[in-house]
Amino acid sequence: VLLGMALAVYRRWGMEVPRLVSNSMDLYAIVAVALIIVSGFLLEGVKITSRSVYLRMVQEYADLSTPEEERALEAYWVAKFGLISPAVKGPVEEGLLRMGEELHEMSCAGCHSRPRWAFLGYGVARAIKPVALPLDRAGAAEGLWWVHVLACLVALAFLPFSKFFHLLTAPLCLLCNAVMERGRSSPANLTTKRMIELDACTHCGTCTVRCSAAPVVEVMPNSDVLPSEKIASLKVLASGKELSRRRLEELLEGIYLCTNCYRCTVVCPVGIDLQDLWFEAREALFRRGVVEVSVLSPLSFFRGLMRAEVEEGYEVPLAGAKEAIAARFQPAEEPIQVPTDAELQGRLDLSADARTFHVCFSCQTCSNACPVVANYDDPEGALGLLPHQIMRACALGLRELAFRAEMLWRCLTCYQCQELCPQGVRVADVLYELKTLVVESMKGKEDEVRPLRRL
Repeated sequence: VLLGMALAVYRRWGMEVPRLVSNSMDLYAIVAVALIIVSGFLLEGVKITSRSVYLRMVQEYADLSTPEEERALEAYWVAKFGLISPAVKGPVEEGLLRMGEELHEMSCAGCHSRPRWAFLGYGVARAIKPVALPLDRAGAAEGLWWVHVLACLVALAFLPFSKFFHLLTAPLCLLCNAVMERGRSSPANLTTKRMIELDACTHCGTCTVRCSAAPVVEVMPNSDVLPSEKIASLKVLASGKELSRRRLEELLEGIYLCTNCYRCTVVCPVGIDLQDLWFEAREALFRRGVVEVSVLSPLSFFRGLMRAEVEEGYEVPLAGAKEAIAARFQPAEEPIQVPTDAELQGRLDLSADARTFHVCFSCQTCSNACPVVANYDDPEGALGLLPHQIMRACALGLRELAFRAEMLWRCLTCYQCQELCPQGVRVADVLYELKTLVVESMKGKEDEVRPLRRL
């Protein structure tokens, strides 16, 4: 156990494991186990040397009739069991030791073996030998007994509310996931399984170390991107505690950035189906009315595949995100004023390809080649701006006009426009970066992401 604790401490605070987060519950688990184990070894060592403990055992269990027998048994325990006694000093006669051995065989051998087999407790007894008598007079054995017992009882009482609860829920989690799956089991049973999974998590961080989306936290200070931290937030949410609107938005953002690569689920040591948890948590947050602009992006691909599971609620978050964008970027008043600065042009800098809109001369080849535009009888009415118009809006610096365009979110990223442009304008790349700017603006992170990216 001590070796396991040492490895846990080294892994969490000694090794530089990428993005491994340790919280107060992890520290509590290590401290609780350390207190129980160390106090147990100290108690064992003190009891080996304690004469008061020895005398209490003799009084209760030994049948000694004469002082000579008492002295013989005590001398034998001093010689063979590590007892420290002021009544036995110097070499002991061989005859007295033989008498003590006989008395030990009659009264003590049934319960007591040689203490040297308890190598740690016996080592403690040998180490404290110079101060054994003062410790015995101070009642160290009784004090350590109370520390050890109270530590065990407190840890046991707190077990359902700590990560130690996984001792019970981890086997249940493995059993449930072996026989239950979406589509075959009833929704009520699946909900129960998910609650068991939340309690089964040990916050070991294995999922976070393997997560393909985890590097995002290097440029986006949202710990809920990490799977182990999402679990912790979902525990708080499932317990009925109210989270602030900001915390709910961060949690939904962290869930939405998941790539559904299943790497976390595959490596989870307790068999938690993390993808199923993320999917259900995402829909639960949408039902709470939390808005996530990324729902309009390709990150919704997995949600689109699972549209049959969402049923009638599929369109609700899409409409909410579009309404939020429309409210944030108001239409320009007529006549449209062209800004004199180059703010929008300067911010399209995630790649060199995004600056190519300057050479667009509105030949409309991109719009004519676009399959999205061809899908509508009145494309301008349905999409707001067509691809060539968005390029001109970028060149003129008309930020709100470009950001409000429905075409941004209808784009399939098929690259037909970009491949056929005679001027070499990277139309699809420009549209992609515009979507990124919209998401940054909606989340208020324009000045938060970019400085970190340039480090």
